[in-house]
Amino acid sequence: MIVVLSWEEIQVEEQEKAYFVKLKSFLEKEYAEHTIYPVRTEIGSAFRVTPFNEVKVVILGQDPYHGEGQAHGMSFSVKPGVAIPPSLRNMFKELSDDMRCPIPTSGYLESWAKQGVLLLNTVLTVRAGDANSHKGMGWETYTDTIIKKLSEREKPLIFVLWGKPAQAKKKLIDTRKHVILEAPHPSPLSAYRGFLGSKPYSKINAQLQEWGEPPIDFCL
Repeated sequence: MIVVLSWEEIQVEEQEKAYFVKLKSFLEKEYAEHTIYPVRTEIGSAFRVTPFNEVKVVILGQDPYHGEGQAHGMSFSVKPGVAIPPSLRNMFKELSDDMRCPIPTSGYLESWAKQGVLLLNTVLTVRAGDANSHKGMGWETYTDTIIKKLSEREKPLIFVLWGKPAQAKKKLIDTRKHVILEAPHPSPLSAYRGFLGSKPYSKINAQLQEWGEPPIDFCL
């Protein structure tokens, strides 16, 4: 098994593959003809903030927010000053109930990312106002590779899978080594079916402490 040390190594390996060449060509056309989120320079910003060997927790999202100014390359996060989307509001409600954190006024989750929480979407771009519009164009193959490479790491990780699309990735994860936390998605459509009350943040920290790792300070 090849030991991966960085995201760059994975990208170099993937970018010559036929699916990735096709994806790049598709994105060139999309960015030229439509408004696409996030802006090009922020695609995959989660990887720049959370280095491969510093990942402790993966929170898996679906595709970026498709509203203006929302997506910036980290799942569920929005930049300071941007209105907090409904799913993230439910995440913050659960954070307050679970960890007694004050409900944040900003949806910017970079402080989580800097502590080792990889905020990964399975698709990394989207057309403005058109959810899931870049589904099936190649990103899933790339992010499946990311999940597999993380699963191959010796050091155990916590994978947080909210909702059925995220939970479908469970087959990529070595559950003998890593811990999976599952719950319904925090979307208003499903949060009341078991996301609220699932206490993901305290469960993450209890597991990290069991492994001798410092807990994540989730309060923003």
